[in-house]
Amino acid sequence: MAEGRRLRGPRGAQGADFSGIKKGTAGRLLKYILRYYGKELLLVICCIIIMASSSMVSTVFLQRLIDRCITPGISAGLNAVWPEMVRILGTMAGFYALGVCCSLLNTRTMAKVTQGTLKHFRTDMFDRMQTLPIKYFDTHAHGDIMSTYTNDTDAIRQFIGQSMPMLMQSSLTIAGILVIMLSYNIGLTVVVLLFIGCMLLVSRRFAGASAKYMMAQQRSLAAEEGFIEEMMEGQKVVQVFCHEEEGKQQFMKLNEQLFLDGEKAHRNGNILMPILGNMGNVMYVLLAVIGGLMIYFHAPNLSLAGMGSITAGIIISFLSMSRQLSQTIGQVSNQVSMMAMALAGAGRVFELIDQEPEQDDGYVVLVNCTKNEKGEIVESKKTTGMWAWRHPHKADGTVTYTELKGDIQMVGVDFGYTPEKMVLHDISLYAKPGQKIAFVGATGAGKTTITNLINRFYDIPDGKIRYDGININKIKKPELRRSLGIVLQDVNLFTGTVMDNIRYGRLDATDEECIAAAKLANADDFITRLPNGYQTMLTGNGASLSQGQRQLISIARAAVADPPVMILDEATSSIDTRTEALVQASMDNLMRGRTVFVIAHRLSTVRNSDAIMVLDHGKIIERGDHDDLIAQKGTYYQLYTGAFELE
Repeated sequence: MAEGRRLRGPRGAQGADFSGIKKGTAGRLLKYILRYYGKELLLVICCIIIMASSSMVSTVFLQRLIDRCITPGISAGLNAVWPEMVRILGTMAGFYALGVCCSLLNTRTMAKVTQGTLKHFRTDMFDRMQTLPIKYFDTHAHGDIMSTYTNDTDAIRQFIGQSMPMLMQSSLTIAGILVIMLSYNIGLTVVVLLFIGCMLLVSRRFAGASAKYMMAQQRSLAAEEGFIEEMMEGQKVVQVFCHEEEGKQQFMKLNEQLFLDGEKAHRNGNILMPILGNMGNVMYVLLAVIGGLMIYFHAPNLSLAGMGSITAGIIISFLSMSRQLSQTIGQVSNQVSMMAMALAGAGRVFELIDQEPEQDDGYVVLVNCTKNEKGEIVESKKTTGMWAWRHPHKADGTVTYTELKGDIQMVGVDFGYTPEKMVLHDISLYAKPGQKIAFVGATGAGKTTITNLINRFYDIPDGKIRYDGININKIKKPELRRSLGIVLQDVNLFTGTVMDNIRYGRLDATDEECIAAAKLANADDFITRLPNGYQTMLTGNGASLSQGQRQLISIARAAVADPPVMILDEATSSIDTRTEALVQASMDNLMRGRTVFVIAHRLSTVRNSDAIMVLDHGKIIERGDHDDLIAQKGTYYQLYTGAFELE
């Protein structure tokens, strides 16, 4: 996990640990919600104000009901106070009804705000993820990225849908109750404030610890989920090497850590409410005793409202408000850990959204073209089957067109994934249109790195790579990659039909073109024997197919793209010898007229290459065709004859 995304572990219980939360995350989250749902949030605030008011005024009406109706009614009779009682009860019912309506409206609106905000979060994350360079995915664990889409967004959902409205309503309720208490009796309010101070100290102690361990629980949960995913994907390897017991032991360690973090989080969280509840009970009893004594001794009512003596209605109302106040403080304290988790999750979501997209300063693009009577290239708006590089020259404003042929040159290329460790050293080579260039060497020699540079998955710090005589740094990356086809050793098939997976190479390809590409890759025979032929659904990365069949579909996908340059990175390594012979003949047809770069451990697949580059530790140590290299009796000769073996 990147350093900026680490959450520090528990260090005690002095308060909520927000050290893993980037400063300003709460404000940015609020701005994000307001950007899309400002009007809805304003409506929610209005509803919350009315809901909080309806819950508070009930205590005021309770005091009036006792002092104006019940107490006088004992001596004067019910008929004397009946009109006032009906008015007070009717008003209370109206406030409650309004509160219920606002609660319903608030719930419906918050559902829209919550789910809508998450939708925008996921959209923004996925849009940004599609623009990130390959380097980002090479340096970040995929499970870590997936956790941002799942655990982090779920924490945000709980905060927006539950914690945020509750915090807003609780804040208004606490402020309103304190104002009403001050209007009733300052002395009793001071007692309440003393208890509130003690409650806040207790909340800081236990809610803070709960927040720390909640975030630790999230980390432990992510680690356990990642381990389970890894074990599921590698279950065959686990069973082949009888690694079940070791796997159980590793899982037990992760599960034990998750248990410990979860137990501590919920222990601190669950103990908080009973403590606050008992403190509220003590406050309730103390207020009742003090209030009773004040009534008994006819104490004057020192209040902001300047009322007369203390009444039974005031004491009962005060007791009701104290109970409501202690419950509200408990609810707020319970949300501290949820808020910490949500803000930490929001920080990780924003971190993904803020990632620098892949830089592309290219301005040369591919266009359809034709040739006029003079043999000059002319741009065409129609699909012609002929392509050219449209190259605007900034110096004089002219535009030139270069036919797409697939001429690749590398001159003095040095490259390292990190500046401290160079992988390639002074690589120079050329591939003329129609030539087949093979790379041979041990694992880590730099073979795949060269093809990554041709695709501009990484940019070079030194040297030049030219495509049809144009520096590839000047070519827009999407345009460059459109002209390249690639077949990898690890095949990725997507959920969809076989036809859909072949058409992935070129989305506007017809069914006939996809079938022709499958025949070219010798895939048509096994595809037609599938239950639904080309309309057979594939799921789980084509798990129902053999590795060789999956590779054949991958080759057909590259064939339908019909690019002038093809990169085959161990394309036949997963195919058996018999299938390899069939595929090799089809690949020869596929490669005819194209520039082809081949990476292979099986030297039999590169014999017919126009040039073979032997790499060792990032340097080309031998080059030539098969016969030349055999005659040199160097490294290639020793590899081919079995004196050496590729690692």
